[in-house]
Amino acid sequence: MADIKIINPEGLGKPLGQYSHMTRVKASEFLFIAGQVGVDKSGNVIGVDDFDAQCVQTFANVETALKAAGAGWGNIVQFTTYLVHSQDIPKFMKYRLREFPKMFTNGAYPPNTLLMIDRLVKEELLVEVQAVAAV
Repeated sequence: MADIKIINPEGLGKPLGQYSHMTRVKASEFLFIAGQVGVDKSGNVIGVDDFDAQCVQTFANVETALKAAGAGWGNIVQFTTYLVHSQDIPKFMKYRLREFPKMFTNGAYPPNTLLMIDRLVKEELLVEVQAVAAV
């Protein structure tokens, strides 16, 4: 059996501003919600050229997965957003400013990693989200 090393948070050094996060989670189970994209229940791509519509559908799919597990937005401890085009970064930030206050009503947004990739599973998909929730 390997030794477990406990890291004292005070020993981590000075935080690096708003981009330095440490989250303490006491949970018995983690949910990994991967590959949520802007498709409806029938598998049809929503808003082929509409980034905002795809964001709305993508996060609705994340919410559906959370609810199916008896969880909600407050259970999210980290998520990763994949964008295909760099010009969509301002569009995502606009979506985030508009919608995140509704999702995370306490104002505590979980850490988000934003990655650029060549393309998603289908050419017409522009955004994908993976989330980790503690329940």
